[in-house]
Amino acid sequence: MSLALGCVADDYTGASDLANTLTKAGLRTIQTIGVPTDDRALPEADAVVVALKSRSIPAGEAVARSREADGWLRARGAAHVMFKVCSTFDSTEAGNIGPVMDALRTDAGEPIALVTPAFPETGRSVYQGNLFVGSVPLNESPLKDHPLNPMRDANLVRVLARQSAGPVGLVDTATVARGAEAVAARLDVLAAEGKQAAIADAIFDNDLETLGRAILAKRFSVGASGLGLGLARALVADRRGTPDAAGGALGEPVGGAAACLAGSCSQATLQQIAAAEALMPVLRLDTAALLGGADAVARVVGEALAFAEERLAAGPVLIASSATPEAVRALQAEHGIDATGHAIEAALAAIAEGLVARGVRRLVVAGGETSGAVVDRLGLRAFLVGPEIAAGVPILRTAGRPEPMLLALKSGNFGGPDFFGRALDMMA
Repeated sequence: MSLALGCVADDYTGASDLANTLTKAGLRTIQTIGVPTDDRALPEADAVVVALKSRSIPAGEAVARSREADGWLRARGAAHVMFKVCSTFDSTEAGNIGPVMDALRTDAGEPIALVTPAFPETGRSVYQGNLFVGSVPLNESPLKDHPLNPMRDANLVRVLARQSAGPVGLVDTATVARGAEAVAARLDVLAAEGKQAAIADAIFDNDLETLGRAILAKRFSVGASGLGLGLARALVADRRGTPDAAGGALGEPVGGAAACLAGSCSQATLQQIAAAEALMPVLRLDTAALLGGADAVARVVGEALAFAEERLAAGPVLIASSATPEAVRALQAEHGIDATGHAIEAALAAIAEGLVARGVRRLVVAGGETSGAVVDRLGLRAFLVGPEIAAGVPILRTAGRPEPMLLALKSGNFGGPDFFGRALDMMA
């Protein structure tokens, strides 16, 4: 395998978002779950996205896992590796974006890393170093309330400087408007000044293409899927991609039952669950009981699987732990942020395992941390990337599994109100 582009993603839904973007842009793309232990079964590809669950773990662990993935990609010919982060730049004051960036930039031998979470197509733009969601700064938007990594500062130069070992500069809108050569020159100036990272403004889609061209010859960058789009278009223009690869064919249909799981507490997912109630049976879990010990968890999981088993023959079901941000904060205050998140994720992962044991082969999962827990529990290691359900959410077909499955792994904020119904229709 000789790769044109390697990507290390800090969560599973973000990896799917990026793999979807690269596929649409014309790169044959594979998503793996962790670093493959044996890649002989993987098909030829232009790009591989290694999905890690490293966004909210201790920084040292995130760095070690990311360096392992980076090394695997470099060994397979990836001249450029992008560290994929969320378009809301979710990270605590201690990381993990800064520490991982510092380590991978150093390993790549680059004096400075270009960084941008911008993706105008999905309403994320960066202006004068400030991240906007639609027309408002991130810290004034509903997306500020991530349950694990709440974001209270829209100025990414400040945010990244608090995490990184080195100083952070800015490639502003005026520079980006002058083109790729101007961006590359600005990075050189910032590096000479001792800056080790630079937040790049991007307001329009063609700004992403400018950034992609500017950094294609460099070995490392940090961004959301928008920067991946810029890199992919630069690669295709440079004839290192496969322009006819964007069809996303997934082979023969997959039979079996279908189900949906929702662990995200975002406003978008809460609206999607409400809309799904008109389409399928919906069970809302008692999330407080999931913090009540092993017996209580076993009872809730068993009740959920009994609910599903009674109904799966008639059609899909949706099982949700999602709650309002206020309810989540109350649980976190009583039990702690980490304990609350892990308990809910583990319960949903156990339910997913039970659903698959009962014949579910088409599974839609909402929530980044939930998706990671489910995929790990099911032991899924790699996916082929298929058609797009909503912006940033493709259909995934398992690779290397005797009995294939179709999955959709959705970040909480992605998709319109009809997402669950649309996903199931496209996976039929």
